Amino acid sequence: MSRPLTAPAASTVGERALWKQAALPAEHGGWGLTLEPVLLGLLVAPSWPGAALGVAALLAFLVRTPLKLALIDKRRNQWAARSRLAARIAAVESTLIVAGAAFALYAGGWRWLVAVAVALPLVAVEMWFDIRSRGRRLVPELCGAAGISAAVAALALAAGKSAGLAVALWMVLAARAVGAIPFVRVQIMRLRRGTGSVLSSDLAQLAAVVLAGAAAVVDRRLLAGAAGVLGLAALQVVWVRRTPTAPKVLGLRQMALGFALVAVTAAGAWIS
Repeated sequence: MSRPLTAPAASTVGERALWKQAALPAEHGGWGLTLEPVLLGLLVAPSWPGAALGVAALLAFLVRTPLKLALIDKRRNQWAARSRLAARIAAVESTLIVAGAAFALYAGGWRWLVAVAVALPLVAVEMWFDIRSRGRRLVPELCGAAGISAAVAALALAAGKSAGLAVALWMVLAARAVGAIPFVRVQIMRLRRGTGSVLSSDLAQLAAVVLAGAAAVVDRRLLAGAAGVLGLAALQVVWVRRTPTAPKVLGLRQMALGFALVAVTAAGAWIS
């Protein structure tokens, strides 16, 4: 039989759990959706300002968790140890984000700020739902994914690339999110209930293909990326009709598909 934890050991375990709750995002799929625009931006348009923005984008994903917890606790008048820790973490990460943005502004000019300005309303919608504990709904998930995808446009603009290429890169990754998020939601619903309509997933795949096609029209160098989105859409139309997989497997598969799309899109942009 295992012995009970001593008081110091129990305290250490409690502190680790508190740090994990206050600092680490619960949305595992968000890691992939955040890394994809950063990787694609650095592959297509490598630069030091872009690298700084990439770090800032990753921190922006991380800061959502402590910021959300602090705002929720303040809104509910439940300020406690978790709230104070979350507020400190959010302050540190926000400072680092500002520092990264300042370096990018100094070394890469101001053009990337346009992408950030366009993405801010989308991020604001997501945060509005988050602090009301409604962040798992479709609208905030889509807004958040589209908002963080703007990082690829910011990285491209910071590296001096054209606005057309920046917009097209953003559209490809936004299309990937538009198709993936409803697909995953339908799969999880079917896994929990044993059945469910696949219509919303199918419509999402159609929307993704249309958006990716528009990206190729904006910049022909993204034709391979658009073809990649089409391939993902076809796979998800088939998979959504099969027996749902476990959420962990589903998340790992989506991450692998996202990175594959990044590789295909970057290769197409290099070759064209």
